[in-house]
Amino acid sequence: QIKDSATLTRDVLEQHFNDLKGTLKKLLDERLMSLLQEVDVIEQESIKPLDECQKLIEHGVSTAEELLREGESAVDGDVGQQNEKLCNFTKKALHIQLDSLPEVPSLVDVPCLSAQLDDCLLTILKNQIFRHGTVASRPPVQLEEFVEKPGGILVRWCKVDDDFVAQDYRLQYRKSTASHFEDVYVGSKAEFMVLHIDPNVDYQFRVCARGDGRQEWSPWSVPQTGRTSLVPHEWTTGLEGYSLSSRRNIALRNDSQSCGVLYSKAPTYFCGQTLTFRQVLSGIETVGQPDRRDSLGVCVEQRNGDDSLQRDKAVCISTNGAVFVNGKEMTNQLPAVTSGSTVTFDMEVVQLGPCSNEGGNFKLRVTISSNNREVVFDWVLDQCCGSLYFGCSFSYPGWKVLVF
Repeated sequence: QIKDSATLTRDVLEQHFNDLKGTLKKLLDERLMSLLQEVDVIEQESIKPLDECQKLIEHGVSTAEELLREGESAVDGDVGQQNEKLCNFTKKALHIQLDSLPEVPSLVDVPCLSAQLDDCLLTILKNQIFRHGTVASRPPVQLEEFVEKPGGILVRWCKVDDDFVAQDYRLQYRKSTASHFEDVYVGSKAEFMVLHIDPNVDYQFRVCARGDGRQEWSPWSVPQTGRTSLVPHEWTTGLEGYSLSSRRNIALRNDSQSCGVLYSKAPTYFCGQTLTFRQVLSGIETVGQPDRRDSLGVCVEQRNGDDSLQRDKAVCISTNGAVFVNGKEMTNQLPAVTSGSTVTFDMEVVQLGPCSNEGGNFKLRVTISSNNREVVFDWVLDQCCGSLYFGCSFSYPGWKVLVF
């Protein structure tokens, strides 16, 4: 563990500082290019009027030289030609302004470029670099427990540093065959149900925390391996009134007029486990319109033709919070099922008499929880039940239920 974590830490540090060097060089090159372009612009804008002034002066000098040559030619000629040349020379000289110069910018108006570089940047960078990064030998949080769930793993963690005040936790996981971890949860709770887990496959988990008021995350905990041997819960396919997700763990009541009870694909709920239904959003709608026959629950057997789980050999909760046992409504009532509601079923066996192939008295202690309230009762059956089906029934579209 020490060697592996040390090797990983070295790799992380080298990669991070290589990335920093590359980014810093890129930023410096971009700044240099920007300053050079600024020099080019100032040079071009400032030299333009001086170039024009120089052209005017050179043109005036050229004109004066040409006029001077004409004057010399007029003087050197014979008397007859002199008069004509002198006359032309005089007229031309009168039309040329040789006593004026174009306006030349004063010296104070002429730019003189220089580079202003503040050496304190190196000092600032040096101080920041020397304080950048730390090496921690003990993370403040560690993974504590893995609880097998059907198609999932409930992961719990705890603080091991009492002086560390955690604001958020960050949980990552990966298959044992994968090379990179990926985020699966960021939040303030110290546990999370990781779904979409393949049964009998090893997964690695790690967790870190962010201190109160801090932006950076703590070191990662020691990676630990978890797995589940329980197959995921799935809704059965083919019922016209419901559409299922690709993993068949989410059922959406569609707008079909057909109604009935949607059962699980197999009796995958076993006593001693927790069965969870979660109402999730379905597009723009929050939840569907409720009906007194709407139900979420478990049953001994699938039975086609029923429009509700409010029947014998079944326990369920309706969307208005009423609890039914073998079709009879209990006095105790739970909060209504609304958008985001979570309903859980927990059962344990309390056997009243001998259990055989011919049947016998069989009692299950049932706990149904909804929105931080729960009811506990005994469910008496006339047969042994090692596993149970789960089901739901909704009369109107818009209900969307995740089971795990």
